[in-house]
Amino acid sequence: MPRAATISVSKLNAAVEAAVKAAVQKHPKFKLEAAPQLALSYLIWGIPVPEGLAANLTIRETQGFATDIAGQLGGALPSGGVEKAGALFVHGPFLIVGIPAPPEVLFER
Repeated sequence: MPRAATISVSKLNAAVEAAVKAAVQKHPKFKLEAAPQLALSYLIWGIPVPEGLAANLTIRETQGFATDIAGQLGGALPSGGVEKAGALFVHGPFLIVGIPAPPEVLFER
């Protein structure tokens, strides 16, 4: 069984902000001024995409953006626990792009 690892929430937020900034440069259609608050759930860790922006994106564009974010975050988590492909969560008008939630990560303040 994998051992739990810890990560600082502030360091994770800083890594997400840098990853989103780099991904926005590669995908100018994603006009995000700053990385929104990181949404943490059981299935995916990610950032919500504003509804008006999400309405004008294709799945291929969105998956590419999420994969670029995941690639940037690889070294920010203990044991490099991020998959190479990003993850998408869509429910009705809500879209979150990010990474699959690593099951063995604990948080520190």
